[in-house]
Amino acid sequence: MLGTHDLGLFIASGLLLNMTPGPDSLLIMARSATQGFRAGSAAALGIGAGTCVHILAAALGLSALLSASTAAFTVVKLLGAAYLVYLGIGLLFKRRGAEDAADERPGSRAEGERRQAVPPAPPAAPLRKIFAQGFLTNVLNPKVGLFFLAFVPQFIAADAPSKAAAFLFLGAVFNVNGMLWCHLLAWSSAVAGARARGQGWARTLGSWLNRGIGALFLAFGVRLAMAEMA
Repeated sequence: MLGTHDLGLFIASGLLLNMTPGPDSLLIMARSATQGFRAGSAAALGIGAGTCVHILAAALGLSALLSASTAAFTVVKLLGAAYLVYLGIGLLFKRRGAEDAADERPGSRAEGERRQAVPPAPPAAPLRKIFAQGFLTNVLNPKVGLFFLAFVPQFIAADAPSKAAAFLFLGAVFNVNGMLWCHLLAWSSAVAGARARGQGWARTLGSWLNRGIGALFLAFGVRLAMAEMA
């Protein structure tokens, strides 16, 4: 179809690659577990939008420019790393000041509730902000574009009438499969988060989840910044 071959193998390989844990998956899991399926879906859609940018860039040869230019690759790589570090710091030091201050006021109603009942959930981030986080997490990672440039052409026939069209087709298939997996991940994480949300230990767990995910984002950011161009 459109000059492609081994489409079944491409779909299977793409699904396995999408299942590989990474910053995108971590963001979806964290948002779904703390804010529910809609938040996880917003993150997933943002990631899918970022993937579309990489697919278009690779099809148009911009990723080839990145792979050929050390300076261009380094700039985009450092931007992506900086954003991951920013996300990591934000999760590690997630705002708790106002809530903790209210809870600690002597004789306050919040203090009594904190001692005996389920603590309130942390404030939810706007869906548009979560979408933007997913988009930037994906689009600022130059290795995603280089991955498409290396992986997708393996399934395009040498005599394809339009290699760009074939590339776009395979990229769309990959992204649709990725969105299916990401939404399954969002749903399962949201279910797990909903079960925990009604328990007294939920807030503590959510806080440590944010810190753990934040530490992983920091690690991914540092790893991306230090990675050498393949």
